[in-house]
Amino acid sequence: MTSDQLGKTYALLNAVVWAIALVLFKQCGKSVPPLALNLFKNVVGIVLIVATILLLPQVWPGETLDWPVTILDPTARPFWILVISGVIGVAIADTIFFYGLNLAGVGVIAIVDCLYTPYMMLFAWWLLGEKLTLVHYLGGVLIVVAVFLSTGHKPPADRTRGQIALGALLAAIAVGLMAYGIVLAKPVLDGQPVLWTTLIRVLAGTAVLGLFAPIAPGWRKLTEVFRPSSTWTYTISGSFFGAYLAMVFWVGGMANTKASIAAMLNQCSTVFAILFATVFLRERLTIPGAIAVVLAGAGVMTILFHEHVAAWIRTAVG
Repeated sequence: MTSDQLGKTYALLNAVVWAIALVLFKQCGKSVPPLALNLFKNVVGIVLIVATILLLPQVWPGETLDWPVTILDPTARPFWILVISGVIGVAIADTIFFYGLNLAGVGVIAIVDCLYTPYMMLFAWWLLGEKLTLVHYLGGVLIVVAVFLSTGHKPPADRTRGQIALGALLAAIAVGLMAYGIVLAKPVLDGQPVLWTTLIRVLAGTAVLGLFAPIAPGWRKLTEVFRPSSTWTYTISGSFFGAYLAMVFWVGGMANTKASIAAMLNQCSTVFAILFATVFLRERLTIPGAIAVVLAGAGVMTILFHEHVAAWIRTAVG
């Protein structure tokens, strides 16, 4: 398997495991505040990544370390790029996103989240000079349309228009920061051990969250999530998929293929969430949802097999 194929596989696996995490986090309901859940899942993710590094250092393809490793040198520039990336993407972006989520609701934010792919394309072109073919764009359009179809957008009844608009704006800013943070780090991700790069980003973001948590509104509730309770069934399992597997696959995808292509495949998580919610939560699969699944599948296949699709189009047109 080539590096590009590995990156696409990672990106698609990220979409699958993040969708599973969303289903599990949904079961937490309103018992765990967003900021507390974000901090908890990051701590669980750190523990699991460290355990994997210590016990199974070769578990991920290509995880051979030739010492000294530049990204682990605090005096080297790559290390601090990863730290900055983690602070932007894990601490700042996630916090702003959760505030937006509280104001605008899940349906509206799910639509805003569709900005992730165009943001990634913009930053990948601006910072990395990435260029895509028309076939790649075709696949991306299919996926974005699928995500739009798959998300409800009825705003919460207990919110004003101003609150919904502010929430959507905050979410749009947060998604942009997430995209910027990972694209900023991509040049130092290439050829580096995925587990270590992931650990540095999550540690940096979590450290900043931990520093500012005591001054956040309702900070005392943050400690409650770390006490054993019935919610751990979903918070720990959701953290396993969302802050461990999804984070590693996300970074692995960005490290091994084009950032814009990885973003398109990551965006499929919303559509996978529909399937998992239908199967495990007994939610009704609507006609738009079914169409979204088909379109997303077509988009993924178009991106994964873009050369064959391009050849088929040339033959059909010619």
